[in-house]
Amino acid sequence: MPSTIVHLAIGGLLGAALLGDEFDRRSVLVIFAFTALPDVDVFAEPIFAGAHRSLGHTFLLPAVLFAFLIWDTRRGVASVLRGRFGVRGVKLAWVGTFCLLGAGILPDLLVGGVNALYPLHDRFYTVDGRLLYSTDRGWVQTLVDLSPSEPKQTRTTKNFEFRTVLDAAPTQRTAETPDEKRVERIFPVALTGFRFGIVLLSAVVVPVRLAGNRFTGLFEE
Repeated sequence: MPSTIVHLAIGGLLGAALLGDEFDRRSVLVIFAFTALPDVDVFAEPIFAGAHRSLGHTFLLPAVLFAFLIWDTRRGVASVLRGRFGVRGVKLAWVGTFCLLGAGILPDLLVGGVNALYPLHDRFYTVDGRLLYSTDRGWVQTLVDLSPSEPKQTRTTKNFEFRTVLDAAPTQRTAETPDEKRVERIFPVALTGFRFGIVLLSAVVVPVRLAGNRFTGLFEE
């Protein structure tokens, strides 16, 4: 699963691209808060098995926020956000909600799956596969399986849950310690080279954007 650090890295890249002159330290913290919000559902796991990737990863959450933003921003001078935080606050709310969806939820939909319509419909969905053009086969896509197949068990909160940092599991035995019984908790950072590359890319882009004019001045006479 993509770690929260990977989610934050993607959120930082989106914020750097979309906020323009509004991209500063305070806005980064807001973007990070929106991006990390879905993963807060992990703390509900002890009392609700299957909460992770359900409570906070439902598409209904950004849908409600976007609906509120559309309603509020169309009120003009009566806008709650504009009246309290100004135009900057409105822009930050839109970008933050987009980061919640694009950086907080969608990466998990692509890796492992999310309970996309919870609680209206209890089922985990995953978008995984390939899209390519072959000179021999033409367009090939496996993102959506349209071929008939044997029915598989539907993953729901009643029969499936993701392992989280709250779970302790036995470690794999090694040749050096074949009889030693230990357990471990895993705090993931980047579990694939591609995700580690995203973290590194964001670790460069975000500080450079925060540096702003001081960085661009290096290339001016």
